[in-house]
Amino acid sequence: MPDIVVVWLSLLASLAVIGVAGVRLSRYGDVIAEKSGMSRGWVGLILLASVTSLPELVTGVSAVTVAGVPDIAVGNIFGACVFNLGFIVVLDFLCRKESIYTRVRQSNVLAAGYGVALIGFAGFNLLLYRDAAIPALGHVGLYSPIILLLYFLAMRSLYRHEKAHLADAVEARVDSYPQMSLKQAVRGYAVAALVVVAAGVWLPHIAADLAEAMNWKQSFVGTLFVAAVTTTPEIVVTVSALRMGAVDLAIGNLLGSNLFNVAILAVDDFAYMPGPLFADVSISHAASAFSAMMMSGLAIVGLVTRPTSQVLRSVSWISLLLLAVYLLNSLFLYLYGH
Repeated sequence: MPDIVVVWLSLLASLAVIGVAGVRLSRYGDVIAEKSGMSRGWVGLILLASVTSLPELVTGVSAVTVAGVPDIAVGNIFGACVFNLGFIVVLDFLCRKESIYTRVRQSNVLAAGYGVALIGFAGFNLLLYRDAAIPALGHVGLYSPIILLLYFLAMRSLYRHEKAHLADAVEARVDSYPQMSLKQAVRGYAVAALVVVAAGVWLPHIAADLAEAMNWKQSFVGTLFVAAVTTTPEIVVTVSALRMGAVDLAIGNLLGSNLFNVAILAVDDFAYMPGPLFADVSISHAASAFSAMMMSGLAIVGLVTRPTSQVLRSVSWISLLLLAVYLLNSLFLYLYGH
């Protein structure tokens, strides 16, 4: 059995590395957005969301290939979606003067709606492939090409929406970077991305050792602990955006990351050679998928109704419901995960 102290220190080290790299990625991403002359809203949705989800991508591929722990790969993705939505509660708490739902554009509803569709489709196929002999495309499930198609269709729709409402878009940062060129930003971005890749390859092995050392189920470890580590870049970028007053970028990064995360499931499925990925993982992951759907629905309710009242002058009732779903999902996986 691995040394429990070494495992926890390794997990904390991975957390620190990804956190530092996430800060650099967000900064260089913003420089690239400014120097290239593209819309910060669009670049934030695509560049920041995909970049901050890079640990999930690397961790998932490493988990299904090198480490051979598909449950951690799937749990990491669904857990990251739940974690991202749960972090809206923290943002709401940090907005002391008013509810965060009153400060963001309702256009974020579109990204949240696509999140419900993509996460729901993945959760449905997880149930389907666990309980029936469904045909596959070689070792790949039929759901993977559809997930990728839905993702690109969602991105196309979001791009058209962003372009149509470009005049109303809120820029994430108004300061310029005269000391840095686009070439320097791209170079720094690549270096930071490589650091995230290195940490992501290491992470699934740490998670597997942690599950063994603590006698925890891999689905629980993947959903809670690995997801918490791999979503560190999202947290760093989101909090930084909130401190700058760019609330739309903060919320958009979380919702955009969830869309990219579901697409990662398809990539993991292509990399998993024994067969369709969903056929070899715990069905308990469906609880996380449907929890993410419920939380996305609650986020949409908050974005549409824009509640102004706060419970005990701290958070909206929407955020309390988000927190309740997150805690119930974690408890379920701890008690009934495999």
